[in-house]
Amino acid sequence: MATHQKKESLRMSQSKKHTFLQTKNLVIGYRTKKSVLTIQEDINLNIGKGQLVAILGKNGIGKSTLLRTIIKVQDAISGSILLDQKELDKYGFRELAKKVSVVLTERLPDSQLTVFELVALGRQPYTNWVGKLQEEDIEKIHWALDQTDTRDLKNKHFYELSDGQLQRVLIARALSQDTEIIMLDEPTAHLDMHHTIKIFQLLERLAKETQKTIIMTSHQVNLAIQSADQIVLLTENGIDSGSRKELIERNAFENLFPTEIINFNTTLEQFVISKN
Repeated sequence: MATHQKKESLRMSQSKKHTFLQTKNLVIGYRTKKSVLTIQEDINLNIGKGQLVAILGKNGIGKSTLLRTIIKVQDAISGSILLDQKELDKYGFRELAKKVSVVLTERLPDSQLTVFELVALGRQPYTNWVGKLQEEDIEKIHWALDQTDTRDLKNKHFYELSDGQLQRVLIARALSQDTEIIMLDEPTAHLDMHHTIKIFQLLERLAKETQKTIIMTSHQVNLAIQSADQIVLLTENGIDSGSRKELIERNAFENLFPTEIINFNTTLEQFVISKN
């Protein structure tokens, strides 16, 4: 009996150690002065280091709301979020910026920034009050450029880049911030298929090689299913999460989209167009 308890204690200790981001009974949505609009509830996630995590679901189901809540841009309705075993609410802005970096889909404002200068913005949580880059900062910037194969673009103005190049540069900025979690909201929204696949391959490699936790929302469902270590499904019936194999075994993909439009093929492990 003592041996069993010891093994169980060890298992729980290891699970706690490996979980870097956790949500407990999280409820997300919007508050107004008169009412509360709940988008999703009972969100219980355990996300480990070095995982590529895809948040999937149809438009309006709460993907971006969940992302914004996790990065503290939007308040949760209730429940809790723990980052590295610490309540999210207890993080200050600067401290959180050293834990989580974000890549959004919004267009950048007009400026004359070069690629190097744009990537250098990721070092702001670490630079002194005048924003002067130290040797360590420059090393991190060059490392991030190398990781995303963008060093040869460093002297170009960011507005001279293609959409695919710019997305890799924005990922480089997040890498230079040297956080343990990188959040991306629809990172391939403006890209063609070729560059979309390259971004997925890049994110998959970065998660494995840098052991950073990469969490993204995406409409590229089939690519996400094949690439992600963990998948979070948001549906009108609630939320489910797990590996591709686990979700297939639970028939979880069947509820993601209307079946009269597309169906999930368990043999191909992807969605296919429904045939009437």
